[in-house]
Amino acid sequence: MAINLFGFEILRKKSEVQLQPQVATPVNDDGALTVTAGGYFGTYLDLEASFKNENDLISRYREMAMQPELEAAIDDVVNEAIVHDVTGKSVTIVLDDLEQPEKIKDMIREEFDNVLRMLDFSNSGQDIFRQWYIDGRVFYQVLIDEKQPRLGIQELVYIDPRKIKKVRSVVKKKDSRTGIEVVQGVQEFYVFNEKATTQGQNMVSSAADAGVKIATDAIVNVNSGLMDAKRQLVLSYLHKAIKPLNQLRMVEDAVVIYRLSRAPERRVFYIDVGNMPKAKSEQYLHDIMTKFRNKVVYDSATGEVKDDRKFMSMMEDFWIPRRGEGKSTEITTLPAGQNLGELADVKYFEQKLYKSLNVPASRLESQTGFTLGRSTEITRDELKFSKFIDRIRARFSTMFDELMERQLALKGICSVDEWKKLKETIHYDFLKDNNFMELKEAELMTARLQIMTQIDPYVGTYFSKAWVKKHVLHFDEEGIERMEKELAEEQAMEPPAPAIAPGVESAPQNTTAAPQAQSANGIDQAFNAQITK
Repeated sequence: MAINLFGFEILRKKSEVQLQPQVATPVNDDGALTVTAGGYFGTYLDLEASFKNENDLISRYREMAMQPELEAAIDDVVNEAIVHDVTGKSVTIVLDDLEQPEKIKDMIREEFDNVLRMLDFSNSGQDIFRQWYIDGRVFYQVLIDEKQPRLGIQELVYIDPRKIKKVRSVVKKKDSRTGIEVVQGVQEFYVFNEKATTQGQNMVSSAADAGVKIATDAIVNVNSGLMDAKRQLVLSYLHKAIKPLNQLRMVEDAVVIYRLSRAPERRVFYIDVGNMPKAKSEQYLHDIMTKFRNKVVYDSATGEVKDDRKFMSMMEDFWIPRRGEGKSTEITTLPAGQNLGELADVKYFEQKLYKSLNVPASRLESQTGFTLGRSTEITRDELKFSKFIDRIRARFSTMFDELMERQLALKGICSVDEWKKLKETIHYDFLKDNNFMELKEAELMTARLQIMTQIDPYVGTYFSKAWVKKHVLHFDEEGIERMEKELAEEQAMEPPAPAIAPGVESAPQNTTAAPQAQSANGIDQAFNAQITK
C-alpha cells in the first residue's frame, strides 16, 4: 500500500479476472468514514462531526444500560443468547456439511477452541456479548509474533470503540474516453486515537494528532449491522429505546410530583376584610393567618420540638381575602387528587420500552408463569423473541468468522480465499435455554406420524411411498436419498439370522417358563440317569 500501517497484513492472491471500471463508491455498511485518496493525511480534515456524534451515541447507550428497566431487558437478551453448560462451553463449531478430510476438520476444531480460549469465552462470553449488544460494535486488536507468524494469534486486546475509527480511502480516476470518474481502488485502515474522549477529539491532518494507523487485518471489527438513515453511523440495538426510556422517565417524574402536590387535603380560608384599605387588609389577613397557624413539629434527629410557623409551603392552607357584599368569612376544604394509585401510563411506557427491544412484555410481570408443555402454550411474543435471539446470534458469530480467518491463514491451514468458501458450510451452534423450536418440531412430527398410521393401509394401492415421503413427511429429494442410504447401511450392518439345517424343524421354545422350573427339570433328569446307571 502507499502508506505505512501499524500491525500486519495477510497476503492475498490477486484476482486474474479483469472487471469493468466501477462508477459507484463502495457502500458504507461498517461505519467507515469514506474520504478521497490522500485527503485524510495530506490535508486538514475535520472528523469532529461524525466522530463526536458516534462517541456521544456510545456513551448514551452505556448510560441507558444502567437504568433498571433497561438493564432487566438487556439481561433477558444476554441470558437467552449466551448459555453456559456445566463445563463452561456455550458455543461449538459445526462441520457436518464441510466436505474436507477429517484431519482438516480436527485442525479447524482445535483452532476454534484456541480462539475461545483467547477470548476467555467460557467465563467472559456473556460480558463480551453484552458489551457488543449495548455499544453496537466491538473491536479487538490481533497480536502475533512478527518473527514467527506461523504460531498464529497470540493475544486479543479489547479496544474501546470510542477511540478507534475505520477509514476508507477511495482512489478515483477520470476515464479518458467518457470523462467519467471511476473507482480505481480502495484503501482501508483503522485510526486509533488514545486521546479521543466523549467530548470529541479532533482527528486532523498531522500524524501526531490523528493517532496510529492500523492495518485492517490487525483489527477485528464486528458491528450490529444497524445503520442510520444516511448510512454514516452504526447504531446499537438500544437505539430504538431512547425515546421510550425518556418518556418513561418523564411520566414517572410527573406521577411523583402530582402525588406529592395533590395527596393532602388542604383548607381554603376566605377572610372578610370589609372596606379596609389594601395595606390594612393584608396586615389583617397576615395576623389571622399567624393566629390560626400552629405548626409545631418534632425533630427526630435531635429530639427537640420546633416551632415552624414562620415557614409556609405549598402543602399548607390557602388564605384569600374577601370583600363584603353579603359574603362573610368562610372555610372550605380543597379535596385531594383522585385516582392517585393509577399507574396505567407508567405501565404503558414500560411495555413500549420492552417492545422496542423485542423483549416480550409478559416478562415484566414476575408472577407470570412459564411452561414448557405443548407448543400451543407458548405465546407468539416468546416465539418472536426466540427468532430475534437467533438473528443476533448469527450476527455476533461473524466475530468467530473473522478470528478463524486470520488464525487459519496465519497457521497455513487454508488461505483467506479458501476460508471464504469454507465458511459457507460452517455454522456455530449456541446452547439454548428454551425448547420452543424442539417442541414445535416434536408436535409436527407427531401429527405427521398420526397421518402415517391412517394412510398406511392405502400405501401401495392408492398412494406410493415416494408420494408419502414428499407430501406427508415433507422430505425433499436430498432427504429421501440420504434416508434410503442410511436404511441400506443399517440393514447391511444387521447380523444374519442363524441358519437351520435342512429337514430339521426348529422346536418352539417356551420362553415364559420360570427359571425355577427349568432348574427342577435338570435335577430330575440327573437323578433318573443316576438310578439307571
